[in-house]
Amino acid sequence: MAVCMPRIIHSKNFLRRSSSMGNQTTLDIRKGRVAVYVGECEKKRYIVPISYLNKPMFQDLLSQAEEEFGFDHPMGGLTIPCSEDIFIDVTAQLSVM
Repeated sequence: MAVCMPRIIHSKNFLRRSSSMGNQTTLDIRKGRVAVYVGECEKKRYIVPISYLNKPMFQDLLSQAEEEFGFDHPMGGLTIPCSEDIFIDVTAQLSVM
């Protein structure tokens, strides 16, 4: 019988939030990962595996970003306009697929 861990603890295995957004470059992102900015008001930076970009659940988030921003993202990188909780829930589900 499997033991279920809370999603937020489980999500830390695959999702990393950057400590700050000031003057960060792509050098702090490992190969095979991409930085995304998440949040409705205050944007937080997360590093996720690029394999998520092909998943239908993540593509729904990308569609929301396209509708809101087009290709002009205010943070200079990929910005997803959803709450941090929704983003963590989606990425937690993707990690077990």
